[in-house]
Amino acid sequence: MSKRPAGASGLPLSIVAAALLLGGCAAVGPDFKRPEVSWLPGWSGGSLVSLNAEQRGKARAQTEEWWRNFNDPVLDQLIAEAQRVNPNVRTAGMRILEARAQLMIAGSLLYPQQQQLTGKVLRTGEERSTGPDSTLTAYNAGLAVGWEIDFWGKFRRSIEAADAGYFASIAQYDDLQVLMAAQVANFYCAIRTIELRLKIAHENVALQKRSLEITERLFKHGNDSELDVQQARAQYLGTLSTIPQLEGSLRQTRNALSVLLARPPGPLPEMASGRNTIPQAELGIIVDLPADLLRRRPDVRAAELQLAAQSALIGVSVADLYPSIALLGSLGLSATSLSGSPRIFAWGLGPSLVWNVFDHGRLTGQVLVQDARFQQLYEQYQGTVLQAAREVDDAAVGFATNREQIPILEEAVKAAQRSLAIANLQYREGLANFERVLDSQRTLFSQQERLVNNQGSVAQSLVALYKAMGGGWLAGRGRPLLDDATRETMGERGDWRELLQEPLPAPDTGPQLITPGGPKSHE
Repeated sequence: MSKRPAGASGLPLSIVAAALLLGGCAAVGPDFKRPEVSWLPGWSGGSLVSLNAEQRGKARAQTEEWWRNFNDPVLDQLIAEAQRVNPNVRTAGMRILEARAQLMIAGSLLYPQQQQLTGKVLRTGEERSTGPDSTLTAYNAGLAVGWEIDFWGKFRRSIEAADAGYFASIAQYDDLQVLMAAQVANFYCAIRTIELRLKIAHENVALQKRSLEITERLFKHGNDSELDVQQARAQYLGTLSTIPQLEGSLRQTRNALSVLLARPPGPLPEMASGRNTIPQAELGIIVDLPADLLRRRPDVRAAELQLAAQSALIGVSVADLYPSIALLGSLGLSATSLSGSPRIFAWGLGPSLVWNVFDHGRLTGQVLVQDARFQQLYEQYQGTVLQAAREVDDAAVGFATNREQIPILEEAVKAAQRSLAIANLQYREGLANFERVLDSQRTLFSQQERLVNNQGSVAQSLVALYKAMGGGWLAGRGRPLLDDATRETMGERGDWRELLQEPLPAPDTGPQLITPGGPKSHE
């Protein structure tokens, strides 16, 4: 970190000016470098490696618009809508516009910072008891300009910080696109799972109701005991009671999805198509390197760009330790209404030097504050990468384990169905009591519930895996940040025309960072 230069305050101004001119191209403060993550180069992807090995021979996974792997047009439509109209997404778009405005402010500092135009007209008069009254009008106009030269890179560092902050806001917008896709897909899979559970519950209620009616008829004719009737009724009512709970969960999950779509709670007409079908997809082979997967995630990129912006702010604070050189200029014109009075034109031009030599630690403390904030963001970046790796591993484990259970549970359902058929046959032939039938019905309902829940978990864990890999944000770069109505409203309030028309940068571009060799784009 640069320190205050010593001994310069006693030198002649010409020598100080010459020294400043020679070092004028320097930008003090640290130059940002991508933070290293010690364990990342050797990280093989955790459970994703073994999962990837199982996919050999399969097609490459589509990790960008990954939801299209489910081949569900309704899901595609809902995700596209949420990524466009969700209030959080729209708020993130407004933060991008705010960052653009901040970048405009930072860029203006390279030009004259003080521009003052003044004008004055003063009319005076005297009323005399003897002689004519007299009046006088005086005119004054002036222009003053002050331009602080960016010798130490203070303003360039400010632009660097604003530029990195702008790209960080875009990365946060990308992250919300990923989040919207994952949340919509999760709620969609949950709704389809609950719908299928309701279908199974209704089927089992109908089955158990028939058994209850049989036992009631047999009891009336004296061929069965009341115990069988009450046991059948208890099981029937117990299964029937699950339906209101499932219907309530279904309504609440639909409401959650409605909010993501910026709609009031209520029915979703689109969901009528594809009812009782849980989206299914196979994971293709992942060819990207694990380290690239993590660094490409929008939340990781946002953390890195915030770190770059803070690094530049250290340079801004360091520049305050050095003298500032400004060019000052002024023009003035004055005249009066008196005939024959002269018109005076005055001008001035010269340098100005300001140096806070005795700040008693205030400026040095500001440097330390910015440096401490940089270190905090550095640690947050390390934690963000760790969390990203954990999400990838957890999602891969969840998908693999849930998928392994599917064939087992399918066999369990088949066995339960066969068991119920045998129990019914033996009961009708008097070879088994009714309790065996009740046990078989209970087992069938339980295994069907487990299978459906597991099918839903497979779909949701696959969604989690795609989200962990950070896909789903690229399409958002081509959409307008604001809808037409909002764009028109903001255009009426302020001069937003240029900022609203500017498209988002290409995905492979980054902020301009100051390096020893000159400005360099950070990718």
